[in-house]
Parts: sequence; structure tokens; C-alpha cells
Amino acid sequence: MSQHIASTASGPAAGWQLDGDAAEAYERYLATSFAPWARRLVELAGIGSGQRVLDVACGTGIVARQAAASVGASGQVVGLDLNDDMLRVARAAAATTVPPIEWRQGDAGRLPFPDGSFDAVVCEQAIQFFPDPDAAVREMRRVLSPGGRAAVSVCRPIRFAPTYVALAGVLERHLGYEAAAIMRSPFPDWATDHVGGLFSRAGFPNVQVTIDIWPLRYPSPAEFLRREASGSPLAGPVGGLDPARRDALLGDLTEAVADHVDDDGVACPIEVYVAVARR
Repeated sequence: MSQHIASTASGPAAGWQLDGDAAEAYERYLATSFAPWARRLVELAGIGSGQRVLDVACGTGIVARQAAASVGASGQVVGLDLNDDMLRVARAAAATTVPPIEWRQGDAGRLPFPDGSFDAVVCEQAIQFFPDPDAAVREMRRVLSPGGRAAVSVCRPIRFAPTYVALAGVLERHLGYEAAAIMRSPFPDWATDHVGGLFSRAGFPNVQVTIDIWPLRYPSPAEFLRREASGSPLAGPVGGLDPARRDALLGDLTEAVADHVDDDGVACPIEVYVAVARR
């Protein structure tokens, strides 16, 4: 599952800083697939008319746009990301959104806002990439007003996403360990209590962590590969393969995901933690 990263990182996760072409492909092929879960995150955060909302690691802004629809003309939505290309695509995608969304470049571990600036903070599928998730959650709490809510989603370990296990394995066989590590990096090896602990240590008095299943789908194994690669740093390695090697990779992937193919394409369910905490 291709995702963005909103803070400096090292190791395989650092590869999730997307360039301009990949940021545009991410919005075109992947961000809209996350719209139902963006709406759910906004609902869980209790976002309503007139509220002030911060979307941390906003990427191309799918959650921020959903939040804007909920706060209405009297509300305020800010999307923050470290990646200029993501923000450029976000601005274009939300050009006619009401209220206008403010886009800011910044680090999730050092949010550039005063204490108590927001009624809600949301973060979809990015906290696993932060070099210091504890610092990021402390910052979320700091910028929340009393009684404000934080709502965060993060993938469960990759073993709960069988088609991505298959894709990572195929990438490792055809492109090597680093390509596979990039594909596996959105799926941290975190348990429920690890996610809850991030919020408890940050000083939130209570946090509820639940497990959701996201029923992602792709029209075919070829589209599964193309969309995941084009919206991620894998675009270069996969796109650089000669036709024969690419066909071999695709054949291997088609075989690996055969048990997940039906008449509508490839079913790619993933399990995610959703944490909701009140300041």
C-alpha cells in the first residue's frame, strides 16, 4: 500500500519520500481508494461544523478534503507534510474546496503551531514512517485544545495483508531486498498495546485502539503492480526492468495472488489499527 512520509527518516522507510511524478500518480491511482477510510477517520475524530482541524502527514490531502466537507465554511483545515511535491499535488486537488485548505510544509515531530490550536488532529497511514513516533504524538496532544481528539490509522504487520506479502516476496526475488523492504515498510511490526502506548506516553488520559479491515481491490494483478509501483519509489526499479524481466515479475505475481483473484479482480484486504484519543 503506497503511502507518503511527513518527516525525515532513515533506512527503507526513507524511500517513501515521493518525487513529483510519483506524487501525482499516488493521487491519481491510490489516494481516492482511501476515501472511505478518510471519511471514517474524520468521523472517529468527531469533526463537525466550525471546527479547526490539522491533518498531519497529509500527503495529497485526501483526509484534509474530507475534513473540509465536515467543518464547512465556518471551519478551518490545515494540511501539513514535509514533502513539497505532495503539497503541490494537494493544492491542485483542493483548488475549489470550501473552506480553502491551508497547506503547510513542516515536520510532524515539531509542529509549527501554538499550543491548543486545533479541535481535532488526524493522521492516516504515516506515523509508522516517523523517525520518532512518540514525539509526533506528543506534538499532536500539544496542539489540541482541551477536549480535542486525535484519530490515527496505521497498518498492522504485513502478515495480515496476504497480497502484500506476496507482492513483497515477488519484488525481493526479481529486484532484491531493498525493493521488498520498501514495500514492507508501511506495515510496522506493532501490536495493539504498542499503538496505545504511543498515546498513553504522550499524556492522553485515554485511548481506544480498534482493528479495521480495509477491502482494497485492483482490477487485475497487472494493475495491482502498476498502481502500487507508479505511486511509490518503486516506480523507477519496476519501470526500469526490460520487458522480459517485467513479464516474468508479473507472471510470478499473478501466480502468487491467484487465491485472491475473483471476477472483479484482486481482493487486497489489509488490517489497520485505528487509535482515537481525547486530550
